[in-house]
Amino acid sequence: MPDNPFFNFQTGSWSRGPGPTDAATLIIAGDWAPIRAFAPLIESDPRAIYGDVLPLLQDADLTVVNLEAPLSDTGREACKSGAVFKGRRCHVKGLTAVPFSAVTLGNNHMFDFGAEAFAQTAGVLDRNNIARTGAGMTKDEAEAPLIMEAKGVCLAIVNISEGEDLSAAGPGPGVAGWNIEEACLRIKTLKKDTDQRLHAVIAVVHCGLEYIPFAPEYVTNAFRKLADAGADAVIGHHPHVPQGLFFHGNTPICCSLGNFVFYQPTTFFWRKTGYMVRLHISKKGVAGLDIEPYRIHDRGVQMLAGPDRDYFFKRFRQISAPLSTPEGSRQAWQGFLDYYGIAGFKNEVNMILDKLDETPGKAAAMFRNRLTTAQHFHHWKDLLTRVVEDQMGQSPVWAQDLAREWLTRQIKNDQ
Repeated sequence: MPDNPFFNFQTGSWSRGPGPTDAATLIIAGDWAPIRAFAPLIESDPRAIYGDVLPLLQDADLTVVNLEAPLSDTGREACKSGAVFKGRRCHVKGLTAVPFSAVTLGNNHMFDFGAEAFAQTAGVLDRNNIARTGAGMTKDEAEAPLIMEAKGVCLAIVNISEGEDLSAAGPGPGVAGWNIEEACLRIKTLKKDTDQRLHAVIAVVHCGLEYIPFAPEYVTNAFRKLADAGADAVIGHHPHVPQGLFFHGNTPICCSLGNFVFYQPTTFFWRKTGYMVRLHISKKGVAGLDIEPYRIHDRGVQMLAGPDRDYFFKRFRQISAPLSTPEGSRQAWQGFLDYYGIAGFKNEVNMILDKLDETPGKAAAMFRNRLTTAQHFHHWKDLLTRVVEDQMGQSPVWAQDLAREWLTRQIKNDQ
């Protein structure tokens, strides 16, 4: 597959031309949660967990991170399909240590402990002057864009999520859900709003299937629609691994940033690797971007350098190249489906069926989520359609090989 002509995979950057002197810098980072091994570290020494990433964050004019857990000392644990996360109010010091300008809350864990825990989280953020978007006590609050300003540059962030476990806001609390048409309308409205004096609209989207190298076809199609609606950049997270970058017209689209300050007790290589996006935004829009990759270790995060950084961008080029066209995106997605195969489908279904006897509520939530959430619905629909049409095994070898690496490569002792 050809390289995208816009992005320099050696420098990890793209620019429309000479950098404007009036540009503001916005860093967007992936999943952040004070959980597991990171919980006591954030509580005891929150600055240390950022390591040599901290100066980059503090040098930016604006910083946004995905808060992937409520910060609350109350609430009742939800019965849901996946893991359940919660930090405590004191963990807000991990955000103020930077300090982050804002957090996105449109994700699949913000309501893990119900509306009461969410309300406490919102209060903690507000008291610490950390702006928020993507979730709320009403649909209007959840979908309200976040307006930010620095160096005379005004931008808006539109945050949406797939609303897993039926967590999308309806008449009551929830996240800004997976309605691409409505999100496009909000973007178009913002672009036409002369009163806001907006110079850029950034879509931040929590979606996609976890742990795989390529965003599903329905995701890349949705991202292109957001760009067509006027989004000046589209940034994705949720898969817990890095995924590629492509351009739709002149709009940069990052499919997944991967984990950030989010600890997973695993030795899988790509679940311990992520990247931040630094956007350069002038009064003429997005003028450029930089990709800043890092490694996640047991005590925090550390920037990649030397051969590690080179290897990241070697693979980043490979997972980005096919996304430049809809057909390439389709082939990449089909490569994962072939790698997953009928055996993977049987294993997943049997795992859920086994849970029906042990924990029926959990199993029911898992089945319900497979039927109602976009990532699982499209995964099963597209796989089964390939089986029906006798298309299994016909995807490109490169797509299957990259799926295998993302799902099996382990961290070596010297990495």
